Amino acid sequence: MTSFTLENKIALITGGSRGIGAAIARGFAEQGATVIIAARKQSTIEETVAAIQASGGKASGIACHTAKATEVNALFSRIGKEFGKLDILVNNAATNPYFGPFIAAEESAFDKTFEVNVKGYFLTGQYGARMMVEQGGGSIINIASIEGLSPSPMMGLYAMTKAAVIMLTKVIARELGGFRVRCNCICPGLTETRFSRVLLETPELHEHYVNKTPLGRHALPDEIVGLASYLASDASGYVTGAIIPCDGGFSI
Repeated sequence: MTSFTLENKIALITGGSRGIGAAIARGFAEQGATVIIAARKQSTIEETVAAIQASGGKASGIACHTAKATEVNALFSRIGKEFGKLDILVNNAATNPYFGPFIAAEESAFDKTFEVNVKGYFLTGQYGARMMVEQGGGSIINIASIEGLSPSPMMGLYAMTKAAVIMLTKVIARELGGFRVRCNCICPGLTETRFSRVLLETPELHEHYVNKTPLGRHALPDEIVGLASYLASDASGYVTGAIIPCDGGFSI
């Protein structure tokens, strides 16, 4: 039986300094992976790296704006030189600068949201896939959202980007399966992170999600880790192109 172990695996987690990304980084390290955490600010990375190392895990951090091609190139060049390979890529870095009606959205909000949430995933996915093709395989995990499956009011721009992430997942899976590169997508529901503070702290919005969720609550970041670990491990060796909600049943 193939296990969930990530021993001897090198994993890159973008947006890994907090929230879901940090939880996945901790979980992967606990399962034996060497984790590389990428985020825009080195200061935020160092705290998460230190916590993993203090628990006996192997971790390092590299500052990178994933929507900037020069920075992504530098990130993957450094990974190649220092680690020699990349087994797992978790695309998680995201932003949502605008919460409001579609008809009132400014072009600047559109540009920023698509730059990080789509272009960032495209660039890191492309560079990661190239490394994996050269080495004979790997696993790419894109973190999207249930908003990419069915949009909620005031979440239009964000939902559009996450729908693009879902299609990007299918493109990578279709084109690179023959190179043993797998690509799957996790669509979390409402999760308790700083990123989701507005939804969590606005009673009517929180109730909208909770009342439609069969499990009757929002998620904690650690509850996304098990699915990510499965998709990262050899246990999911015949799974690619899957779009998997992790939402307490919200999308049923």
